Amino acid sequence: MRETDPRSIAGKIPAPDRHVPLVVVGAGVAGVAAAIEAARAGVEVVLIDEHPVDNDMMAMDVPLCFGQRMDGSVRNRALMLERVVESNPELASAHEAGVDVQLGTYVWGAFVNGPAVQELPAPMLGLADDRRSWLLGYDRLVVAAGARDVLLGFPGWERAGTLGAAGAAALLTRYRALAARRLLVLGSGALGLHTAALALDRGVEVAGIVEVDARVRGNAATAKTLAGRGVPFFPSHTIRAARGRTGEIESVVLVAVNRDGTPVEGSEREIACDAVCWAVGLVPSVELLHLVGARIRFVGALGGWVPDVDARMRTSVPTVFAAGDCAGFHQGMLTEPDVALAQGRLAGLAAAESLGARVPAETRRAVAATPFATAEVHGHWRAWLDSLIAAGGWEVNICQCEEVTRRELVATEPPRYLKWQSPQMSARSVTTLLRDGPLNQDQIKRLTRAGMGPCQSRRCREQVGLLLARAADTTLDRIPLPTFRPPIRPLPLKVLWPADEPAAMREEWVSWFGIPTQFSPHWTAGMAIDEPTAHARLILSDE
Repeated sequence: MRETDPRSIAGKIPAPDRHVPLVVVGAGVAGVAAAIEAARAGVEVVLIDEHPVDNDMMAMDVPLCFGQRMDGSVRNRALMLERVVESNPELASAHEAGVDVQLGTYVWGAFVNGPAVQELPAPMLGLADDRRSWLLGYDRLVVAAGARDVLLGFPGWERAGTLGAAGAAALLTRYRALAARRLLVLGSGALGLHTAALALDRGVEVAGIVEVDARVRGNAATAKTLAGRGVPFFPSHTIRAARGRTGEIESVVLVAVNRDGTPVEGSEREIACDAVCWAVGLVPSVELLHLVGARIRFVGALGGWVPDVDARMRTSVPTVFAAGDCAGFHQGMLTEPDVALAQGRLAGLAAAESLGARVPAETRRAVAATPFATAEVHGHWRAWLDSLIAAGGWEVNICQCEEVTRRELVATEPPRYLKWQSPQMSARSVTTLLRDGPLNQDQIKRLTRAGMGPCQSRRCREQVGLLLARAADTTLDRIPLPTFRPPIRPLPLKVLWPADEPAAMREEWVSWFGIPTQFSPHWTAGMAIDEPTAHARLILSDE
């Protein structure tokens, strides 16, 4: 038996604009493959992708870091849509297969029944474009949301021109709108070498590839080819600072480092460039998977926190599947795109079969994902961070949105603008927090505001985790994943909720929030207010 008050849900049960058997989120290699396989099996499919991103939102890291290096063409939405379609020919195949392709559409939330919500008629996604938001109900969901850029801070990285590798690649290929002329790549490996080659192929000069390790990582033949094209390499180097006079990057100061990451005295050199691209790694975009309740675990060789999936890409939630980079990113996938393709096909076929579609046995047998032998990447990220601290110090903002420095984060200091000092606050530290259990980013966000800005920690999440692990003398896998809640990507409020609340909701506001008592003087002893909540009638249900 459970006590319920019908007024508590009056007007709150949302009605989806539409209900479909299968939704696929992400129109990359994996997502398109999943949509096509399911559609060919006879399932009605909606394929959603946020590209082209509205130009006003391209500085919000959603999830790619474009670094304010977009040219004016991004303001032409029709042109951007045309280029997005041209750069992804498989979208035409999806359309021909009967898939409802919705581009320029953001997924900002997922809503499912659970401990806190039990009245939804079906699981739903919150969607939005540049004008409005709406709800879409579904029976099955394939998440192919890709991966986002890993960024690390250095003095001057808040200047226009600091990009992520995925953001740079998108501007070079999908949008054809990169405004940089001379690019410096931080990090080698498959990602760094690929980014440099892509830039050269699109007519952008590469000022160099910087690697904190003593040797260049990645394929030796590829590195040799890049060197032959005039790209200089700087192994055993880190970045000391970015410089510029107008809020834009105009040059970068590099410094050689010892094996422990400390700078070599007198080794500074200044490199002219107008963009710096972080290419040390990507991390799976698991926010949506987290919202639907999929089990997430830490796998260092796959970029960090990834969903648990079975051999057919099904997550721990039976109606939800994951494929592509969001199911685990490793740099081998850059050179072997068929891995993501196979994962997408598997997810699409499995979702179709779970809906009752009949898939020929030969088709099922022909599709298999290729496993990769991969290596843990977070030790390399830690080496980069150690070198950046040694070269640039502790007074560097790691959270640009809230202006929280490395020192303030580790010292768990409140925001500077509060001007709040007290013995209790001064006594708090990572050491005292450890007495209550493992450090976590939700805790640190509430204490310092790091990660609370409009980018929703996309620029600082990995840095915060690495710094907390460093301060606690532990490994990154011991720092819990932050929690997420809608909206999981920044959106203008006028788009997120353009309509007023329904009449039923308005009528019951008093019973939800107790508004009369909120605004009553608390010092009036014995004051009685005749509000509806005082007469609430509890209804017993058998749920």
